[in-house]
Amino acid sequence: MKERNLFSAIKMVSAGALVVCAAASVFSQTASTTYRGARQDPFTKYKPRLVHKVEKRLMPVPVPPIQARIDNYKAQKLAAMNLQQSAPKPTMALTLSEVQVIGIFRTPRGYAAMVEATPIGLSYVVYPGERFYDGMLVAIEENRLVFRRQTRWTDGHTEVAVETKPLRQANAVADSLTEQRTASSAGGGATPAPGSSGGSSELNVLVEALKALAASANAQQQQQQSQGEQSNGKP
Repeated sequence: MKERNLFSAIKMVSAGALVVCAAASVFSQTASTTYRGARQDPFTKYKPRLVHKVEKRLMPVPVPPIQARIDNYKAQKLAAMNLQQSAPKPTMALTLSEVQVIGIFRTPRGYAAMVEATPIGLSYVVYPGERFYDGMLVAIEENRLVFRRQTRWTDGHTEVAVETKPLRQANAVADSLTEQRTASSAGGGATPAPGSSGGSSELNVLVEALKALAASANAQQQQQQSQGEQSNGKP
């Protein structure tokens, strides 16, 4: 009796398992109602997708403001003093476009030039080999300076070019304004700084020399004209 009940129970369990398996297979074979389109037409040739490469625009590295460059120069000077090394020149904070040549003269070391930093209104004496923010002074000629300009680009490469700066011509209006300012400051009892007085004295010497050369040239021209008129007046 017990064996029959056990056998019937096994039959019922196996029948239930078969029913569950059949239902699962029927559910898996049911067609999906969700439409999924093909990635491409199966009757056309495969074409890879075009990828547009965005090229980076090359630009020169922007120059920092003058105050940032001055602060950087002061930090370099302080570091050199702490290491007991020679301090860098102030011209390292100036770009070539901020410099004007106001004088060229001879020294025991050879040719030297006086340049004016237009943003701050100070003058410096420079020699060949002086470094600037974006270049270096290569040579000093009689009426111009030759520089080597370095342009840094955003991709890391550096372009080198030769740039010349002529000697600034003397301006009578500027000289008269300078003389008036000097006279007014002297009348008010103001005393110029030693560095500025030295630079202005050298500049005045150069201006006086140029004026003397111009006067001598005018005198020679007038003398030649008078001699020509006398020769034309003779029978």
